[in-house]
Amino acid sequence: MARHKSAVRQHRRSVRRTAINKRNKTALRTQVRDLREKVQSKDKAAADKALPRVLSAADKAAKKGVIHKNKAARLKSRLSRQVRAITPSPSS
Repeated sequence: MARHKSAVRQHRRSVRRTAINKRNKTALRTQVRDLREKVQSKDKAAADKALPRVLSAADKAAKKGVIHKNKAARLKSRLSRQVRAITPSPSS
């Protein structure tokens, strides 16, 4: 356990930041998982609607330092390619 006053403050801060980072990362993962489920079910309309939100969340997570910027770029590239690969089902 931290003994110095400054170390105690830093520990409190790191606990807060860890909780915030975990919350942001979990939100991103949830959105990615939902988008991947829509891709799996070949729901082109829902995937097209969800993709911009996921891309935005990835950018925000990278900006905040929750994930690396290259990971965000890789994630955005892969998800965009998966959504584009969905062939719309003939509904009419």
